[in-house]
Amino acid sequence: MDGTHEDTGPAATGAAARVVRRSALRRLWGRLTAEPEAGMSTAEYAVGTIAACAFAAVLYKVVTGGSIVTALTDLVASALATLS
Repeated sequence: MDGTHEDTGPAATGAAARVVRRSALRRLWGRLTAEPEAGMSTAEYAVGTIAACAFAAVLYKVVTGGSIVTALTDLVASALATLS
């Protein structure tokens, strides 16, 4: 035997292994495409939290800056003067 027959020899073993691998890959691909992601992963939560904290820090700096506090104070004083 030269190993080229379909059901015996090394050629048959290699072909069978390829079929098994293809079948396993198809099952895996089917599971991956059938179940879409429902939420964020841990890394995405971490990046989102860091971005939110950075935005909060920038917003805090802007709001507590001198010109903003002065503008808000003037706005409140003007609103109170209009009501009285």
